[in-house]
Amino acid sequence: MPAHFHIPGIVQTYHLNLLLQMMMEQMPDAFRPETDIGSIYGEFPSSLWNGGRVTGGNLSEENIRYIINGINSKGISLRYTFTNPLISKAHLDDVHCNRCLKLADREDCLNAVILVSPELEKYIRKKYPHYRIVSSTCKQITDFELLCEELEKDYACVVLDYNFNNNFELLEKLPHKDRIELLCNPLCPPACPRRGKHYNYLGRLQIAFIDYVKKHGSPRGFDFEDFVCPHTESCIYDITKYSTHISPDDIYEKYVPMGFQNFKIEGRSSNLLNILETYMYYMVKPERRDEVRLQFLYLLESNKMLRIED
Repeated sequence: MPAHFHIPGIVQTYHLNLLLQMMMEQMPDAFRPETDIGSIYGEFPSSLWNGGRVTGGNLSEENIRYIINGINSKGISLRYTFTNPLISKAHLDDVHCNRCLKLADREDCLNAVILVSPELEKYIRKKYPHYRIVSSTCKQITDFELLCEELEKDYACVVLDYNFNNNFELLEKLPHKDRIELLCNPLCPPACPRRGKHYNYLGRLQIAFIDYVKKHGSPRGFDFEDFVCPHTESCIYDITKYSTHISPDDIYEKYVPMGFQNFKIEGRSSNLLNILETYMYYMVKPERRDEVRLQFLYLLESNKMLRIED
């Protein structure tokens, strides 16, 4: 049974992700068996509906088309992270987000949208019916019965709250395991009391930032209250001690045999090298990691994509 990894960065790690796909094609024996890229998730800046992270900036329509085509041409699903929990009817006519949906709209239903807002879900299902809909982990469904109800709804995938990760007694009881997605490297500590507030803060910040830029024509002078989180800069090896962490061996020896096939790697705002190491950790055979990592670094450097900040 395959393990589909859903990896971060439509824009931020676009080249790294396509290099990963290329390496998987050219060096299949270096990767764990039946491992593939299930989707690449993220957003095009600046997307009002975006959630979980805040992005700014602009891309031309030509560049947006180029990225969409680059991902889809490999048969990989593009997933929009339209998970801002504060989206209401007043935000549904956003020009940029609607343009992004139109540009990636395909009759073969390859692409998907990850959602939280009921209003936005209703709107997209009606106006863009070719998109597969994914229920976001940002909903924080921690009640087992409510989770089972969510799994009976018309979702291509339901991303579990990370607190379920290693509760095998409950995981075994869940229906539709093939449509469940597990967040295997959560940065948040178990049962983080700030998680919901952080999602809402990021939603408010994204809306406020875009409103400010529309009004002033530039982000210069934009100011917003801080939300202090000590875990946002953690690397892959910092979080392996969490009880909610899913190890690569457990994916292939426990979760896949149980029927789980979808695994999400967190990291949209992470350092490029940390994302690369996370890919090595989860997808590459342990005895081949050094070799594959070096090949990646050579390719990144030769393509001028390696950025090491002070």
